Amino acid sequence: MEYNTTRSKLLMPEYGRNVQKMVEYLVTVDDREKRLRQAEVIIELMGTLNPHLKTIEDYKHKLWDHLFQMTDFNLDVDSPYPCPTPEAVFAKPEVLPYPQDNFPHRHLGKNIQVLLKKAMEETNEETRHGLTQAIGYYMKLAYANWHKEPVHDDMIKNELAEITGGLLKYETGGYRVHYDNTRTSNFKQRNNNSRNFKGNQGGGQGGQRSNNFRDNSGGSGYGSNFNKNRKFNKNKNK
Repeated sequence: MEYNTTRSKLLMPEYGRNVQKMVEYLVTVDDREKRLRQAEVIIELMGTLNPHLKTIEDYKHKLWDHLFQMTDFNLDVDSPYPCPTPEAVFAKPEVLPYPQDNFPHRHLGKNIQVLLKKAMEETNEETRHGLTQAIGYYMKLAYANWHKEPVHDDMIKNELAEITGGLLKYETGGYRVHYDNTRTSNFKQRNNNSRNFKGNQGGGQGGQRSNNFRDNSGGSGYGSNFNKNRKFNKNKNK
């Protein structure tokens, strides 16, 4: 019985142990033409085992690169693609520079620095006031996410004045919503008309039907004829 500790290391585990054994045998074949034919068969098998690779443009090139990699770059065949080098395959990407700027009030995030700079450079007073209110609202959200508790507007006002040196003044009370009185009055009028229509529909028509029924039952309608027939039958029986 073979154990994994006694077997060779899988260079491409996604293709499995059987493909690895085929590749190890492929390197030992002396006939160059036979070695190329068997390499092409292994390439087709590798594509069948991993069909998702066929969605990649020029996937055959990738399969040949994997085959060379599985042979530890020792396969000597006339492949349609050049043999890759270990330096090109295992080259490490360049380290991305990560910003290490130390700035105060880290609980507000780094984007607050850009917002504050934009607001302080604004010359239009109305635009500057709007940016200040937006920054204050953003600070409230950041504080609530960081501390998991609500914050008072006065605290945001004092903190913003401290950060900007008093250049930006946040107005407490949050955003002010201005309602259009004309639209509000029109909406109320439509509701009143709707209620009056329902009242007239239910009271007028329903009351008229009930009054008609009473008139017919007590007057010369169906009810009066029915009472007359009953009296006539009594007199007849007597």
